[in-house]
Amino acid sequence: MTIRLPDGPNGLRTYEPRTEPFAVSPGRPFTSRTVFSAAHVVADPYADVSPDSPAAVDWDLTLSFRRHLWSHGLGVAEAMDTAQRGMGLDWAGAAELIRRSAAEAKAVGGLIACGVGTDQLTGPATLAEVRAAYEEQLALVEESGAQAILMASRALAAAASGPEDYLEVYGHLLRQASEPVILHWLGPMFDPALEGYWGSSDLDAATDTFLEVIAAHPDKVDGIKVSLLEARREIDIRRRLPQGVRCYTGDDFNYPELIAGDEQGFSHALLGIFDPLGPLAAEAVRVLDTGDTQGFRGLLDPTVALSRHLFQTPTRFYKTGVVFLAWLAGHQPHFTMVGGLQSARSLPHLARAYELADGLGLFPDPKLAEERMKTLLSVYGVNQ
Repeated sequence: MTIRLPDGPNGLRTYEPRTEPFAVSPGRPFTSRTVFSAAHVVADPYADVSPDSPAAVDWDLTLSFRRHLWSHGLGVAEAMDTAQRGMGLDWAGAAELIRRSAAEAKAVGGLIACGVGTDQLTGPATLAEVRAAYEEQLALVEESGAQAILMASRALAAAASGPEDYLEVYGHLLRQASEPVILHWLGPMFDPALEGYWGSSDLDAATDTFLEVIAAHPDKVDGIKVSLLEARREIDIRRRLPQGVRCYTGDDFNYPELIAGDEQGFSHALLGIFDPLGPLAAEAVRVLDTGDTQGFRGLLDPTVALSRHLFQTPTRFYKTGVVFLAWLAGHQPHFTMVGGLQSARSLPHLARAYELADGLGLFPDPKLAEERMKTLLSVYGVNQ
């Protein structure tokens, strides 16, 4: 069987889909790395909503996808930007997502960490209001029994006048956190409103402030997640962390080399790309657990082309490709997203994502994926 895919100015080209998926064998829990996958939410396609309406979420399918990730040994990073925080999912929806996912994690014994932000603030805010918003979300996550991830705040970026404001706000939150948290530095390629985070657009200066926050409270920081898409900077930060503070890579361009590490250390993982890569990524980490770095790279290096494609500029729309692949893989019966974000990527972009994912064997049922791809193509007027 073949399928005709868009080929830019050349019109259409013929592609022959794979017939067998990548074979995944069940395995033991990871021993060498802690690995989280940020997870997407599944929209309710029957809800009569507009892009400005509160998100209508299909909770059963959303939780089912988290059970899929847990079944392969991955932790779930919940209510992060992959779940469309600030891009279709508001704080009320995120709070419900956290409560439900944390309860599900407890029921199945799954590892979970949840995003803490300030997105209940919808307009200009003072530093005191930013701090109070963070406190409200931190309390909810801790009450749910999940680990907290202190996410970057648009409101703080707008209200802060310099590095000292970040030191004060984060210092206050870390002092009151009941358990060690993960600090998340999300770069402006993921969210333009975060330009100049940590008080400077100079990344060297921002890095110094970030590390100063950690150095002042090492007992309250389990680890950091760096999402700057600069491998060298992450390695530099990793080598400067206090003893016992982990680095969780958030670099969806360079994750194989960062997780593999070098003679001076390695990164754990907290990645959006592990949403579609879950079973394959888990297999790779189990190979790494045996000490076989070459085998690990052999499995994970070929996935980078897909990740770089999904996360290409404008990077913040990578969620569209992630949900698209979940539909093709059979995790949900539709390609609908909260906020109508399914329209954020072009047909050629989605077609290339299908081709790359199919080549990796990511679809449990390649025939189903092919049929669904053809259905989407027909909506755009591409006849097979």
